[in-house]
Amino acid sequence: MRSWLLAIWLMLPAVVGAYHYGPGQNALKMDQSAVALTRAKAAVEAENWSEALLAYDAALAGVDSKESLGLVQSIRLGKAQAQMFSSQLPEAAAELDTLLADLEADPKADSKVRREAQSTLANAKFYMTWLKRLEGLSEAEWQPDVENARQTYRQLAEDADKSGDLDAAKTYRDNLEGTIRLARMDVSELQGMPIPKPCSNCKSGQCKNKGRKPSNNPKKDGRGAAAGPAPDGSGS
Repeated sequence: MRSWLLAIWLMLPAVVGAYHYGPGQNALKMDQSAVALTRAKAAVEAENWSEALLAYDAALAGVDSKESLGLVQSIRLGKAQAQMFSSQLPEAAAELDTLLADLEADPKADSKVRREAQSTLANAKFYMTWLKRLEGLSEAEWQPDVENARQTYRQLAEDADKSGDLDAAKTYRDNLEGTIRLARMDVSELQGMPIPKPCSNCKSGQCKNKGRKPSNNPKKDGRGAAAGPAPDGSGS
């Protein structure tokens, strides 16, 4: 009996070491990721978008995409939403396009994350349309964006109606109407309105007039009758 206990005692350092450098490392990374994600959410609440982006990156670094794919997808969505408030509309739209493709290919993907990603991408397309029109780009250059947003809002509204979520359906229909108005408005009308918050500093990615400054209108952003949705999917 003593020999057996002695053998177990002598094996303990090897077992502990194997755990520390194997599963233990994964657990440590997950703990660090959880801390970073908490920090990201706090930064979002404080509207500290640069800190949020750093925290989302740290959270992603600690998650194994094979074992926690759903969590990775959710973090990627949060990061893209933060990018929209950090004058990174093109980067956010590109990431959302990729994320949606990944979600569509994943049969286990969270339907709520997929729906929010669709709505957020539509919001990004709306804001990019606004900027492209202010920057004097041709209809051929901004029409694909506004059409993408229009089709997405219409589909989301129909899906919400079918599921019985009347509040969401109304929000999506309001966003759809704002998108249609945006496409129909004369550019002179847009020039007289405050630039929506995520569009500040002229960051559509195709700006031909870098010196353009936001309107001096004291309103905080351009959401309202024709301004369309909020970038976080909360509606107009």
